[in-house]
Amino acid sequence: MSLEEPDPTDAVPAATSADAMEALVSEHVLSRDDHLNAPGYVVRPDAVQDTLSTLRTEAGLDHLSCVTAQEYEDRYESIYHLKSYDDPTHEASVVVPTPKDDPRSQTAEPVFRTADWHEREAYDLVGIEYEDHPDPRRILLPETWQGHPLSLNYDQERPQIVPLSEHANPLQDDQRGDEGETMFLNIGPHHPATHGVLHLKTTLDGEQVVDVDPDIGYLHRCEEQICQNGTYRYQIMPYPDRWDYISAGLLNEWAYARAIEDMAEIEVPEYAQVIRTLGAELCRIAAHMLAIGTFALDVYGDFTAIFMYAVRDREKVQNILEDLTGQRLMFNYFRLGGVVWDLPEPREDFFETIRDFLDDLPQALEEYHDLISQNEILQVRTVDTGVLPPEVAKSYGATGPVARGSGIDYDLRRDDPYGYYDELDWDVVTDDGCDNYSRLFVRLRELEESAKIIEQCVDLLEDWPEDNRTIQSNVPRTIRPEDDAEIYRAVEGAKGELGIYLRSDGTEKPARFKIRSPCFSNLQTLPEMSNGEYIPDLVASLGSLDIVLGEVDR
Repeated sequence: MSLEEPDPTDAVPAATSADAMEALVSEHVLSRDDHLNAPGYVVRPDAVQDTLSTLRTEAGLDHLSCVTAQEYEDRYESIYHLKSYDDPTHEASVVVPTPKDDPRSQTAEPVFRTADWHEREAYDLVGIEYEDHPDPRRILLPETWQGHPLSLNYDQERPQIVPLSEHANPLQDDQRGDEGETMFLNIGPHHPATHGVLHLKTTLDGEQVVDVDPDIGYLHRCEEQICQNGTYRYQIMPYPDRWDYISAGLLNEWAYARAIEDMAEIEVPEYAQVIRTLGAELCRIAAHMLAIGTFALDVYGDFTAIFMYAVRDREKVQNILEDLTGQRLMFNYFRLGGVVWDLPEPREDFFETIRDFLDDLPQALEEYHDLISQNEILQVRTVDTGVLPPEVAKSYGATGPVARGSGIDYDLRRDDPYGYYDELDWDVVTDDGCDNYSRLFVRLRELEESAKIIEQCVDLLEDWPEDNRTIQSNVPRTIRPEDDAEIYRAVEGAKGELGIYLRSDGTEKPARFKIRSPCFSNLQTLPEMSNGEYIPDLVASLGSLDIVLGEVDR
């Protein structure tokens, strides 16, 4: 077994218990507001930085996973979801209430850099302001937008007007300076190298990047509000496929399924867990294949060989997923308590197709390594470019291959097990190069580990007794979790930690549905990786992040 079992003789540090953590920040704690996954501490709006800093240094909670903002009838709240990179099951929530007439609290950005974008989104969609925030602008909507779409009194019928000044030349007041030759350069939003509708506002000094400001929101659809208007059991599940729509739909569906199944105490049959694990790893391979192909296309324009090779192999996985789910992208295959139907018949043919793909994969990976990892041009373009040190990656909340490419040994499949992962033999891939090449190399090696997981799942499913093939547990027709129950649950998506925060109000629809997108947090690292580099290095760094704007904007 490659997954290390914890030593029961190891002593648990005192600061990891709920009471011990509360004692650390007792001077700021107003009350306890425990969530289903973690203890919650309600603190004053002016004590955010002291509280988070203490929990980070004294309790080891060095991962600000998510920031959730919401409005109640009598108050606003910001919730900082904290974890540990060493042990993501060690969690805590810091709840910051603010009055309705003055929704203002202290920014967390000096403690966790990732709070920059998360707090901007909270202001943009809910209306909470954060004092001393370094960049208090809207992030998903235009600056001229009136109102906050997730606030209780938002008028959806109010027309929105964008004045012509919004489209003015950003350089109209600029003058050439006496020192240097600074230039403003727009990259995107309609350009293949931006991997979607992403606009990079780039400032150059000569040929070097001195600042880059990712401008997102072109694909924002307020998916959280859509989910808040849907019922837990029937109406939400079709939407996760549309977040990371690059073949990763089952991974997205699992994030929602895990959150509501834990909240509503729904058990998933073991057989269905194996099927879920099989489908999720097929999706991971398909997503990584496209990431590898488009990265090579970005870096040195190899469309014919590498890109088409990757698309060819991805199509093989898509065919298998189509046999399993009936769809090629928008799968809608998971159901609460299991999956919608069993494996396709004849099962022997389905297993043979998977085994044929797995048998061919080592040769394909050898070709990729010959064409990509051993390619001198790619090495020159990627080795020691886009450097992201591990502590910087942690401060920005980076996860997935981006974090593991910086040597951070963090994978929720192993560290916070779900599905059937803890019963299988596989390894977490890391590389300490911290550069664009390392992130590419991690994805190539993760293909091998996903193949190992899939092969073991096929072995299990082939021998599974026919009378024991339960695909779905007995789930109530209407799901109504207890009033004001709160939970945050996450899975290891293709891009990193994909989490869902849910708050119930006793009805069959969530009162708050928050999506923690790994791409959203990973994209924040781009300025850190690109400053001082050249434009081609910026393009390579963006490609190494493997973002999809449907998940960034939601």
